Amino acid sequence: MNKNTFINSITSVNDKVLRRRNLRTVCSEVVLLLVAAFVLSMAHPSFLSDRGFGFLAFFALIPVFAVIRNSSWSLVGLYGFVFGFVYYAIFNYWLTTFHPLAILIVTIIKATEMLMLFFALKAVDRWLDGVLKGRLTHVLQAIIWVAYSYLSQSWFAGYPYGTIAYALYNYKVLIQCADLFGIWGINFMLVYFQAFLGNWCCDHFSKTRTEHSEGLWNHIKLHKVSVILFVVLFVAQVIYGIVTLSFWRKAEVDKSFTVATVQHNADSWKGGFETYKRNFINLEKLSLEAMYAEPDLDMVIWSETAFVPSVSWYTTYPYTGKDEGFNFDYLRQVQELVDEFVTFGSNLGIPLLTGNPSSTIEDESLPAYDAEGNWNKKDYNSVILFDEGKIKTKYLKQHLVPFTEHFPYEKQLPLMYRVLKANDYHWWNPGYESVVFETSNGITFSTPICFEDVFGDVCANFVAAGADLLINMTNDSWSGSVAAELQHAAMAVFRSVETRRTTLRGTNSGITCLITPDGTIQDSMEPFKMGYKIWDVPVYTANSYGKSLYTRTVDTSAWVCVYASYAILAIGLALAITKAVKARVAKKKGLNG
Repeated sequence: MNKNTFINSITSVNDKVLRRRNLRTVCSEVVLLLVAAFVLSMAHPSFLSDRGFGFLAFFALIPVFAVIRNSSWSLVGLYGFVFGFVYYAIFNYWLTTFHPLAILIVTIIKATEMLMLFFALKAVDRWLDGVLKGRLTHVLQAIIWVAYSYLSQSWFAGYPYGTIAYALYNYKVLIQCADLFGIWGINFMLVYFQAFLGNWCCDHFSKTRTEHSEGLWNHIKLHKVSVILFVVLFVAQVIYGIVTLSFWRKAEVDKSFTVATVQHNADSWKGGFETYKRNFINLEKLSLEAMYAEPDLDMVIWSETAFVPSVSWYTTYPYTGKDEGFNFDYLRQVQELVDEFVTFGSNLGIPLLTGNPSSTIEDESLPAYDAEGNWNKKDYNSVILFDEGKIKTKYLKQHLVPFTEHFPYEKQLPLMYRVLKANDYHWWNPGYESVVFETSNGITFSTPICFEDVFGDVCANFVAAGADLLINMTNDSWSGSVAAELQHAAMAVFRSVETRRTTLRGTNSGITCLITPDGTIQDSMEPFKMGYKIWDVPVYTANSYGKSLYTRTVDTSAWVCVYASYAILAIGLALAITKAVKARVAKKKGLNG
């Protein structure tokens, strides 16, 4: 090949690429991504349906993989950012109720994560598809998607909301395998299927890969090994689900636990003594009504931070001063309110489980209160078990909500720290122990606080520590959205399936419900309505039912995908570099020829 012929051939190829990447193509791809983002968000509980259209999760990602395959390197990152931003802006629409800054932070973070995911998926398609002859590309992409899903929830700002597997919370047969691999196996199966079809759609409907597209049946025959593997895995998933559901329908309850959950329908984020007093009066009234309705109650349960003044602080460091001034007047009022709580709890006759901040002395060399009435304390979001006139056990929240409850980068990101503080966010200190409570009749339970039950490892660690029951204490009232509350409850479904333990959700406005070990939501209280409900909670103990594989291994399957993804990308990069070097050598030979 002479020099002019080689240059002309290169120019011809470049002209074809430019024609393919014209404005019409780019606009079409953006529209496909916007539609996919909307469809995927509707698979979950949303403003269109409180319960969501879960079946949409089976094909919402098909156009995403088609676009990634058809896209250029220069655009795929932007596409990822656009898809992530739009998806989470629609999915998390209710965050605007919490604070406009919250939805902005979430969408930007998730969009940036999606940007990196799209690059990784494109790398597999570009670097490895030719080597594998297209036959395993979708499998590798599914592995990378699982790795992304895990890593995106495992750092400081980890946020599992929106993970595709959670859309299937009502598909009981398909989610039973969560007790083996958590949500990661379900994620893999959903993405495997859609990546396969998405890649075919790209090849069939565009000229980017081939001049002559192949029909779907021919595509299936060409990839028969991969298709057979998927069918075998899917059938195994369905059979396992059917058998497991049959087992749990017949499972005998080890112990019964009669409790009352009180839903006082008040946003605990709204402070002030009058609010605290009003909430306590409502909680007290509803609790007594529940005890009158069921004299044999074993426990009364209030929600996260249902009673705000710290009982541990005011009983350990009671304020008895006579000084005048706003702070001192406030301290006297709050001390009197805590004394009322202690009197009520002491006379209740049964244990009271409630969300209530715990506080300890921050500087041991200083008194509990200074001359201006300010506290010398550090605070924890916690749950206390109050019985026989005192706190018997307490649990300190371990996984705090990023940016709103916890921000450890004051020195590294001082500007953001100041912005968050200016927006009245309150920092808690984290706890470090998976506490297991025990009742007088031998019931062991743990209390993931609100956001904590969206993380499989947190709940698995509670069960591994000895909990036979999970009692989630939640405040979602600030969202003003039933869909938001159901998104949260949908994730709690998987915690029961993963650990094979009953979950009782005690919330201040919804979704207060019981979730059985097979993932069935039972007897939900009406959201955003004050009331109480009495439950006969079925308890399945480790002595009878053991601990699930997921409880014993936690997120090992996700870590396998993470390390496999590193290997896949490293091999792909090595092959790409090798190919580029060979192309450069060939180019030099062509020019010299």
